[in-house]
Amino acid sequence: VDVYCDKIRHLVDPPPPHLAGRISFHRLNIKNDSRLEGLIKMADLTINLAAICTPADYNTRPLDTIYSNFIDALPVVKYCSENSKRLIHFSTCEVYGKTIGSFLPKDHPLRKEPEFYVLTEDESPCIFGPIVKQRWSYACAKQLIERLVFAEGAENGLEFTIVRPFNWIGPRMDFIPGVDGPSEGVPRVLACFSNNLLRREPLKLVDGGESQRTFVYIKDAIEAVLLMIENPARANGHIFNVGNPDNEVTVRELAEMMTEVYAKVSGEPPLEEPVVDVSAKEFYGEGYDDSDKRIPDMTLINKQLGWNPKTPLKDLLETTLT
Repeated sequence: VDVYCDKIRHLVDPPPPHLAGRISFHRLNIKNDSRLEGLIKMADLTINLAAICTPADYNTRPLDTIYSNFIDALPVVKYCSENSKRLIHFSTCEVYGKTIGSFLPKDHPLRKEPEFYVLTEDESPCIFGPIVKQRWSYACAKQLIERLVFAEGAENGLEFTIVRPFNWIGPRMDFIPGVDGPSEGVPRVLACFSNNLLRREPLKLVDGGESQRTFVYIKDAIEAVLLMIENPARANGHIFNVGNPDNEVTVRELAEMMTEVYAKVSGEPPLEEPVVDVSAKEFYGEGYDDSDKRIPDMTLINKQLGWNPKTPLKDLLETTLT
């Protein structure tokens, strides 16, 4: 179910022989289509990935962001609960917001203690910036729908699993604004850098590129989701981080690594000045704020589903950029 099928047209129009009869595509918008409940009734499992999830939109289109990630998701949760259908709901690592460590002085020794920056599903608090920083509209809406899903499970017996992705990347992700991504604003960091590399433009580092992120290969992440699908007894009622803490870099380090990998796979020489620093206000507009560090604790998903990511960052960047 989606508002368009451009990205999967090769799977549905017409389907290849090995998928014939296995995929039915329904073009509809979940927020205003009466067919949604009937489709959920027919299914054994609903996986909800519908969202506006581009950082450039969070403070320029906060209303659309809140509606997309909370209001529009309400019928999906409601129909699953009322019809006793299992739900796998995609949330985001952004629900964690800022780490506890970010409020300590930069040279404070506790900043190096894992409990101050490693993010754990059932323990870490969700710390957002002030209301005037509308960048947090996305994280707040995603947190509220998580709480609703959890409450439906507690009060009405909804069988659910919540997924918190930590920067899933790989081939076929959107990267060219206006071609295979939104024409307004700017895409997410890996897509943004890919676009710069293709156009031979310097990679823009917001506020020096000091924020730290982890990246996981899409193939590894899909294996985690398949384990959730196939093991309901071990997945139901849980929130799972799905990321790769071994692939941790600053955004500046990511830019340097992508520049190196792109030169290798394209045969083009790197730019003399491959990066340029810009302010968050200049890049995203007024009202932008950011989380400092996102390192997932993988204990729970490893214990419940036996999943661990495999692909090193340089390998997945090479596969993606190729």
